Amino acid sequence: MSDPCPAPARRPDDHRLRELMAEVAVGDHDAYRLVYRSVAGQVFGLVRRILRDPAQSEEVAQEVMLQVWQAAARYRPERGEVVAWVLTMAHHRAVDRVRQAQASAEREARAAAHQHTTAFDEVAEKVQDSLERERVRHCLKALTEVQRQSLTLAYYRGLTYQQVAELQHAPLSTTKTRIRDGLIRLRDCLGVGS
Repeated sequence: MSDPCPAPARRPDDHRLRELMAEVAVGDHDAYRLVYRSVAGQVFGLVRRILRDPAQSEEVAQEVMLQVWQAAARYRPERGEVVAWVLTMAHHRAVDRVRQAQASAEREARAAAHQHTTAFDEVAEKVQDSLERERVRHCLKALTEVQRQSLTLAYYRGLTYQQVAELQHAPLSTTKTRIRDGLIRLRDCLGVGS
Protein backbone atom coordinates (compact mmCIF):
# COMPACT_ATOMS: atom_id res chain seq x y z
CA MET A 1 0.00 0.00 0.00
CA SER A 2 1.44 3.33 -0.90
CA ASP A 3 1.22 5.97 1.79
CA PRO A 4 1.77 9.56 0.70
CA CYS A 5 2.25 10.54 4.35
CA PRO A 6 5.56 9.96 6.11
CA ALA A 7 5.45 7.56 9.05
CA PRO A 8 4.78 9.13 12.45
CA ALA A 9 7.49 9.24 15.08
CA ARG A 10 5.45 6.82 17.19
CA ARG A 11 2.04 5.25 17.02
CA PRO A 12 -0.64 7.09 19.03
CA ASP A 13 -1.93 5.18 22.05
CA ASP A 14 -5.49 3.86 22.01
CA HIS A 15 -6.85 6.87 23.92
CA ARG A 16 -5.43 9.16 21.24
CA LEU A 17 -6.72 6.89 18.47
CA ARG A 18 -10.20 7.11 20.00
CA GLU A 19 -9.96 10.90 19.94
CA LEU A 20 -8.76 10.78 16.33
CA MET A 21 -11.67 8.52 15.35
CA ALA A 22 -14.10 11.07 16.78
CA GLU A 23 -12.45 13.69 14.58
CA VAL A 24 -12.52 11.39 11.55
CA ALA A 25 -16.24 10.87 12.17
CA VAL A 26 -16.81 14.57 11.48
CA GLY A 27 -14.64 14.57 8.36
CA ASP A 28 -11.20 15.61 9.64
CA HIS A 29 -8.71 14.53 6.95
CA ASP A 30 -5.64 15.17 9.11
CA ALA A 31 -7.01 12.92 11.85
CA TYR A 32 -7.72 10.25 9.23
CA ARG A 33 -4.11 10.45 8.00
CA LEU A 34 -2.89 9.75 11.53
CA VAL A 35 -5.31 6.85 11.97
CA TYR A 36 -4.30 5.53 8.55
CA ARG A 37 -0.59 5.65 9.42
CA SER A 38 -1.29 3.93 12.71
CA VAL A 39 -3.26 0.96 11.44
CA ALA A 40 -2.69 0.48 7.68
CA GLY A 41 0.37 -1.72 8.13
CA GLN A 42 -1.43 -4.03 10.54
CA VAL A 43 -4.45 -4.16 8.23
CA PHE A 44 -2.31 -5.15 5.27
CA GLY A 45 -0.46 -7.76 7.33
CA LEU A 46 -3.66 -9.41 8.53
CA VAL A 47 -5.27 -9.37 5.10
CA ARG A 48 -2.06 -10.71 3.51
CA ARG A 49 -2.00 -13.67 5.92
CA ILE A 50 -5.57 -14.57 4.96
CA LEU A 51 -5.46 -13.94 1.20
CA ARG A 52 -1.76 -14.66 0.55
CA ASP A 53 -2.00 -12.83 -2.78
CA PRO A 54 -0.17 -9.46 -2.53
CA ALA A 55 -2.25 -7.62 -5.14
CA GLN A 56 -5.58 -8.75 -3.70
CA SER A 57 -4.31 -8.05 -0.20
CA GLU A 58 -3.43 -4.49 -1.12
CA GLU A 59 -6.81 -3.98 -2.75
CA VAL A 60 -8.71 -5.35 0.25
CA ALA A 61 -6.58 -3.35 2.69
CA GLN A 62 -7.40 -0.16 0.77
CA GLU A 63 -11.10 -1.07 0.86
CA VAL A 64 -10.85 -1.52 4.63
CA MET A 65 -9.12 1.83 5.09
CA LEU A 66 -11.84 3.48 2.99
CA GLN A 67 -14.42 1.73 5.18
CA VAL A 68 -12.68 3.19 8.26
CA TRP A 69 -13.20 6.67 6.80
CA GLN A 70 -16.82 5.99 5.85
CA ALA A 71 -17.80 4.16 9.04
CA ALA A 72 -15.89 6.25 11.58
CA ALA A 73 -19.12 7.58 13.10
CA ARG A 74 -20.17 4.00 13.88
CA TYR A 75 -17.07 3.28 15.99
CA ARG A 76 -18.03 2.81 19.65
CA PRO A 77 -15.10 3.16 22.09
CA GLU A 78 -16.95 1.22 24.80
CA ARG A 79 -16.96 -1.86 22.55
CA GLY A 80 -13.20 -2.07 22.09
CA GLU A 81 -10.00 -0.49 20.91
CA VAL A 82 -9.72 1.28 17.56
CA VAL A 83 -7.11 -1.16 16.27
CA ALA A 84 -9.29 -4.15 17.19
CA TRP A 85 -12.30 -2.54 15.46
CA VAL A 86 -10.32 -1.89 12.29
CA LEU A 87 -8.70 -5.33 12.27
CA THR A 88 -12.09 -6.97 12.76
CA MET A 89 -13.33 -5.12 9.66
CA ALA A 90 -10.19 -6.21 7.81
CA HIS A 91 -10.67 -9.82 8.83
CA HIS A 92 -14.31 -9.82 7.74
CA ARG A 93 -13.45 -8.17 4.42
CA ALA A 94 -10.63 -10.65 3.73
CA VAL A 95 -12.77 -13.66 4.64
CA ASP A 96 -15.53 -12.28 2.40
CA ARG A 97 -13.02 -12.07 -0.44
CA VAL A 98 -12.00 -15.72 0.12
CA ARG A 99 -15.65 -16.75 0.16
CA GLN A 100 -16.34 -14.79 -3.02
CA ALA A 101 -13.44 -16.49 -4.76
CA GLN A 102 -14.62 -19.91 -3.60
CA ALA A 103 -18.20 -19.18 -4.60
CA SER A 104 -17.05 -17.97 -8.01
CA ALA A 105 -14.97 -21.09 -8.55
CA GLU A 106 -17.87 -23.27 -7.44
CA ARG A 107 -20.26 -21.41 -9.76
CA GLU A 108 -17.90 -21.91 -12.67
CA ALA A 109 -17.54 -25.59 -11.84
CA ARG A 110 -21.32 -26.00 -11.55
CA ALA A 111 -21.82 -24.12 -14.82
CA ALA A 112 -19.32 -26.37 -16.55
CA ALA A 113 -20.99 -29.44 -15.08
CA HIS A 114 -24.41 -28.09 -16.06
CA GLN A 115 -23.31 -27.86 -19.68
CA HIS A 116 -22.79 -31.62 -19.58
CA THR A 117 -26.13 -32.39 -17.96
CA THR A 118 -29.55 -31.59 -19.30
CA ALA A 119 -31.42 -31.16 -16.02
CA PHE A 120 -30.64 -29.23 -12.85
CA ASP A 121 -30.05 -31.68 -10.04
CA GLU A 122 -31.30 -30.04 -6.85
CA VAL A 123 -30.71 -33.18 -4.79
CA ALA A 124 -27.04 -33.28 -5.77
CA GLU A 125 -26.62 -29.64 -4.76
CA LYS A 126 -28.24 -30.27 -1.38
CA VAL A 127 -25.95 -33.23 -0.84
CA GLN A 128 -22.95 -31.04 -1.75
CA ASP A 129 -24.04 -28.33 0.71
CA SER A 130 -24.52 -30.94 3.40
CA LEU A 131 -21.06 -32.39 2.71
CA GLU A 132 -19.48 -28.92 2.93
CA ARG A 133 -21.20 -28.24 6.26
CA GLU A 134 -20.01 -31.62 7.52
CA ARG A 135 -16.47 -30.82 6.36
CA VAL A 136 -16.53 -27.54 8.30
CA ARG A 137 -17.88 -29.36 11.39
CA HIS A 138 -15.12 -31.95 11.04
CA CYS A 139 -12.45 -29.25 10.79
CA LEU A 140 -13.89 -27.38 13.78
CA LYS A 141 -13.66 -30.59 15.81
CA ALA A 142 -9.96 -30.77 14.93
CA LEU A 143 -9.35 -27.49 16.77
CA THR A 144 -8.57 -27.31 20.46
CA GLU A 145 -11.56 -26.63 22.69
CA VAL A 146 -10.44 -23.05 23.44
CA GLN A 147 -9.80 -22.32 19.75
CA ARG A 148 -13.21 -23.70 18.79
CA GLN A 149 -14.92 -21.76 21.58
CA SER A 150 -13.05 -18.55 20.69
CA LEU A 151 -13.94 -18.83 17.00
CA THR A 152 -17.56 -19.66 17.80
CA LEU A 153 -17.92 -16.64 20.06
CA ALA A 154 -16.17 -14.29 17.64
CA TYR A 155 -17.65 -15.40 14.32
CA TYR A 156 -20.94 -17.12 15.05
CA ARG A 157 -22.02 -14.90 17.94
CA GLY A 158 -20.33 -11.76 16.56
CA LEU A 159 -18.46 -10.81 19.74
CA THR A 160 -15.38 -8.59 19.67
CA TYR A 161 -12.02 -10.04 20.66
CA GLN A 162 -12.25 -8.07 23.91
CA GLN A 163 -15.66 -9.56 24.71
CA VAL A 164 -14.38 -13.07 23.95
CA ALA A 165 -11.38 -12.47 26.22
CA GLU A 166 -13.64 -11.32 29.04
CA LEU A 167 -15.97 -14.31 28.68
CA GLN A 168 -13.01 -16.68 28.73
CA HIS A 169 -11.25 -14.82 31.57
CA ALA A 170 -8.15 -14.65 29.38
CA PRO A 171 -5.82 -11.84 28.33
CA LEU A 172 -6.76 -10.14 25.06
CA SER A 173 -3.46 -11.17 23.45
CA THR A 174 -4.10 -14.82 24.34
CA THR A 175 -7.59 -14.65 22.86
CA LYS A 176 -6.28 -13.09 19.65
CA THR A 177 -3.63 -15.80 19.37
CA ARG A 178 -6.23 -18.53 19.91
CA ILE A 179 -8.47 -17.10 17.22
CA ARG A 180 -5.61 -16.55 14.77
CA ASP A 181 -4.20 -20.04 15.31
CA GLY A 182 -7.70 -21.55 15.06
CA LEU A 183 -8.34 -19.76 11.77
CA ILE A 184 -5.02 -20.95 10.37
CA ARG A 185 -5.76 -24.56 11.36
CA LEU A 186 -9.30 -24.27 9.99
CA ARG A 187 -8.05 -22.78 6.73
CA ASP A 188 -5.44 -25.53 6.36
CA CYS A 189 -7.97 -28.28 7.15
CA LEU A 190 -10.42 -26.89 4.60
CA GLY A 191 -7.68 -26.40 2.02
CA VAL A 192 -8.52 -22.71 1.56
CA GLY A 193 -5.91 -20.81 -0.43
CA SER A 194 -3.85 -23.93 -1.12
